[in-house]
Amino acid sequence: MCTERPIPEVRELGENKVGSAKKRSLGGVEIQKHSRMLWLVLAAALVVRVVAAVVWQQQIDPEPFRFGDSDSYWVLAQTIVNGEPYQYGGPTAQVFRMPGYPLLLAGWMTLLGGEPSVLAVRMLSVFLGTLTVGLVYLLGMQIFNRTTGLVAALITAFYPGAIVSSVLILSEPPFCLLMLLQLILLVKCSRAEMSGALAFAFLAGIAGGCATLVRPSWLLFNPLVAAFLLVVAGTASRKLLVSLTLMVAMCIPLAPWWVRNARLIGHFVPTTLQVGASLYDGLNPDADGGSEMSFVPKFRETVEAEEVGPEDDVLEYRLDQRMKQASIDWAKQHPGRVLQLAGIKFLRLWNVWPNAAEFGGWLPRLLVTVSYAPLLILGLIGVWRFRHLGFAWMLCWLPAVYFTALHVVFVSSLRYREPAMLTWIVLAAAVIVSWRGDRLPSPANSDEQQTV
Repeated sequence: MCTERPIPEVRELGENKVGSAKKRSLGGVEIQKHSRMLWLVLAAALVVRVVAAVVWQQQIDPEPFRFGDSDSYWVLAQTIVNGEPYQYGGPTAQVFRMPGYPLLLAGWMTLLGGEPSVLAVRMLSVFLGTLTVGLVYLLGMQIFNRTTGLVAALITAFYPGAIVSSVLILSEPPFCLLMLLQLILLVKCSRAEMSGALAFAFLAGIAGGCATLVRPSWLLFNPLVAAFLLVVAGTASRKLLVSLTLMVAMCIPLAPWWVRNARLIGHFVPTTLQVGASLYDGLNPDADGGSEMSFVPKFRETVEAEEVGPEDDVLEYRLDQRMKQASIDWAKQHPGRVLQLAGIKFLRLWNVWPNAAEFGGWLPRLLVTVSYAPLLILGLIGVWRFRHLGFAWMLCWLPAVYFTALHVVFVSSLRYREPAMLTWIVLAAAVIVSWRGDRLPSPANSDEQQTV
């Protein structure tokens, strides 16, 4: 009796199908495992931030805020809730703050009945800070893999700088969220086909414009990225279209603000009329790298005392221009001191041991050092190790370079490095994962992924 032997090709095909099915099954299990772990990380991040917000409020009571900027955001949000003119303290401060964060605060205040407690408003920052942890995961997953995203999210959940940023009534919580969203969309843009790339570039531009509405210092990041897009791999027409789409989309959220400012001030004001004060704060005879704004009343008195006619610019604009010009004039006359201040500001920004008085005793300083120094070193290793990833790799360190370039000119402190630390953490997490032996994008498959 003859038995038929299976044809080798058929047997091999069957084995391949079984193997593929097993891989899919294992992959699904792995994804479910990562999803559960991510939810645990997000829950932990939320709990830590709620506790931190309560403790922080108890420490500063009866004062509502520790930082003066918080008061300005609160007052402007209340003007929106009450339907009053958008100005801080009077008609001479109509372009004092970008409207993004006050609008968000106003919406939250309205949701809570119009006059919520300060702690209740802090919960908005807590919520946004927790969502930021989730976006750190997505950025790490997009550039590297799920494990890297999970490790990065875990680090961010318990990183003291991220926790503190998530409980303050400042622009950091919404800005960090929008910044990460833009970077994720830019990664997708760099790896998509033409139609998809244009769509992602458009969305990235919208996110960048919204981020600028929250934090004006982000304005120049968008043209910087557009310039980088012009030199990465891809056809000239494709790169040009993607860059133009990014820039045009960025202008859409900002356009109403620009129109409003032009009507009120009579000039194009891309962000606020605090640029002059901020620049003089960083470059003046008494500058030491930190912020000290006691010079503003003197400038105001001088400008107010000048005779003006009906055709002259409004006080707020003239004051901004006067301080800006005074800063530029001083910098031209003292180039050596400008360079010295740049070094001081650089150290203030990236110092491993905080020197600001707000940190109090040695224990908070030690906590900052222990949590920050390893990430700084691991991130530097990641900058070198993953340089083959091209544009996506660049997005991990570009915010750090960008904020450094800004704050060696303007004033500097540890606060201003925290948004950049979120992307730096992704690099650090990738190094940790690579040491565990996990497979990360190689030079070969990174070239395939990058199509812009």
